[in-house]
Amino acid sequence: MLEVSLLTIYILLLLCILIYCIAESHLALRYAKMKKQRGRTEMVVLDELDEYPFVTVQLPIFNELYVVERLIDSIAEFDYPKDRFEIQVLDDSTDETLDISRAKVAEYQGKGFNIELVRRPDRKGFKAGALQYGLKTARGTYVAIFDADFLPNPAFLKATIPSFSDPRIGVVQTRWEHINEHYSLLTKIQAFFLDAHFSVEQAGRHLCGFFLNFNGTAGVWRKQTIQDAGGWQADTLTEDLDLSYRAQMKGWKFKYLEDFGSPAELPADIAAFKSQQFRWIKGGAETARKILPRIFKSDLPFAIKFNAFSHLMSSSLYIIILLLVTLSVPLLFVKNSYIQSEYIHYGSLFFLSNIAVGYVYYISTIYRSKDTWTGVKKCIILLPVFLVLTMGLSLHNGLAAIRGLLGEKTPFIRTPKFNIKTVKDAWTDKKYVATKIDLMTIMEGLAALYFLAAIVAALSLESVGWEFLLLHVTAFIGFASIFVYSLSHALAVKN
Repeated sequence: MLEVSLLTIYILLLLCILIYCIAESHLALRYAKMKKQRGRTEMVVLDELDEYPFVTVQLPIFNELYVVERLIDSIAEFDYPKDRFEIQVLDDSTDETLDISRAKVAEYQGKGFNIELVRRPDRKGFKAGALQYGLKTARGTYVAIFDADFLPNPAFLKATIPSFSDPRIGVVQTRWEHINEHYSLLTKIQAFFLDAHFSVEQAGRHLCGFFLNFNGTAGVWRKQTIQDAGGWQADTLTEDLDLSYRAQMKGWKFKYLEDFGSPAELPADIAAFKSQQFRWIKGGAETARKILPRIFKSDLPFAIKFNAFSHLMSSSLYIIILLLVTLSVPLLFVKNSYIQSEYIHYGSLFFLSNIAVGYVYYISTIYRSKDTWTGVKKCIILLPVFLVLTMGLSLHNGLAAIRGLLGEKTPFIRTPKFNIKTVKDAWTDKKYVATKIDLMTIMEGLAALYFLAAIVAALSLESVGWEFLLLHVTAFIGFASIFVYSLSHALAVKN
């Protein structure tokens, strides 16, 4: 009976992964079809505007002493009349960042810019609270938002504002680019999966008429849309995803400009990357818990509801992966030959899921590369590394998703940035770098040992089969890599 139960759970987990991967590959198919029709790139035409609506640019800041100056400098370079936009530096900092912000604001006020430093009495609501606080005094018809790690293109407002000529458009989102993609293997992998999101997922959903998400930065909101949807709310760690869905359920349309990029800095150390992943994954699960019941009760078409479910529950995929690989170890010791043959048979579903994932990243990579062959080579190199690290992150991200689904409240931890652009730039001597070897790192090391034991058992015990060997080798390398990466980064800072 236990063997049958294990097999049933195993098959259900495989089916969940497969269904999600098929949904993603459908977006990739639509995206590829569009690209074949339009060509590899479609340039954004920057015509002179007949009129320049007033825009508020909000810069939410918290302890960003290494990048706050370059952010404000880049906003001041906007190719837009100085008297037609204002800059709100929403600085909640508790360190010397505040003095840097204050000096920069004074500098640009002296140059005739509409810029002010906005301070709150407390950090209630974190980023969402800061944005909502600034909105009270924002004079713009439209509100552009940039996080501290961005260096926006001077043409940003001229590229985005014309889209609002359609009164149904509530948000215009631009694609993220990467200042330091080639800094390390970690930054290359981040760019690899973010490019898939900003090509296949965002553009694919846009083509299909599904709900999109504002990515928290590098986009513009119609102020009326924010207010109509209920404003910024701090009950999830992904206030951007939450507000995006509430706005679209109100009938507002989102426009995605894939061919206009907004450069940003990727986390260069593993602790900052994991902190960012925790916020995105847990926040996504919190938003699913909050928004999905409303989606199901709405009269939206089934296709939109299904994609919304797939989108909002995507963070929970890590829970499924974690359960699947963990369960596969006891399945090694099942003695029933029928059960063994069945779970080997259904294991083909996992293979099909990987094929679907591979197709998504293949499509993303070839269309984001200068030519197809360059994209193919990049995909062949990075896809296996991405799959291995995804497995290794399943414990960290799976637990984050569980905490989000359970409604556990945790503070908003911003991702530190260190002004990393080239391989010559260092982060180990910077403030904000984590030096603690935390419990999660230890658990990842233990997980690596768990799968190493499964590999040894498969190779040495006659009664244990090799059916899961590839899966367990992948899990071992994944968890061991994350453990070693985390340990080495922490020790590098200490030394």
